[in-house]
Amino acid sequence: MELKEKIITESLKLFSLKGFLSTSILDIMETAHTSKGGLYNHFKSKEDLLFAVLEEARKIWRENNLAGLDQIEKPVEKLKKLLENYRDRYLKDTTKLPGGCIFVTLSVELDDQRPHLIHEINRGFAGLKAMIKDFLEQGKNAGDLKNDVDTKAVTEMIFAIILGAAVIYGVEKGSSAADNSINAIIRYIDGLVD
Repeated sequence: MELKEKIITESLKLFSLKGFLSTSILDIMETAHTSKGGLYNHFKSKEDLLFAVLEEARKIWRENNLAGLDQIEKPVEKLKKLLENYRDRYLKDTTKLPGGCIFVTLSVELDDQRPHLIHEINRGFAGLKAMIKDFLEQGKNAGDLKNDVDTKAVTEMIFAIILGAAVIYGVEKGSSAADNSINAIIRYIDGLVD
């Protein structure tokens, strides 16, 4: 593994465990087995490194959560698969994200402390909401969901449960309550099917 990639990978793990502000440059240098010069040869600053870490985190999110969606035709089934992947693959990916969902960790930590950095995270949250709403809208337009389904409200509810499941998983360091949350929203979606 190239040094730059190792720095990103190790920083991702540290940020997911400790947050951005509580992770020191020394922590990063020690886990990546590099010097200050090795680190700053690849990244101008800790914030520059954060942007690289977020890009890697987005890649991991896509790999885990979008797996198999392209093989499903019905939008509502795609949404359910996304939720199953989130429950079974993403939340439980302790190898790459030992502290849980880095986006939730960083959004809580950085909102007040470094608001200029929160934009990158909120961009991802907005994209996820748009994807959920799109699946619901397509399902409604195809006649797979009941006509009276408020796709905007259901999108907000699903999004809140996704974030809540990440928090629960991080707090409990186990999956049963987080799994129950995701399973409940999947059952709720099944109840919306026409």
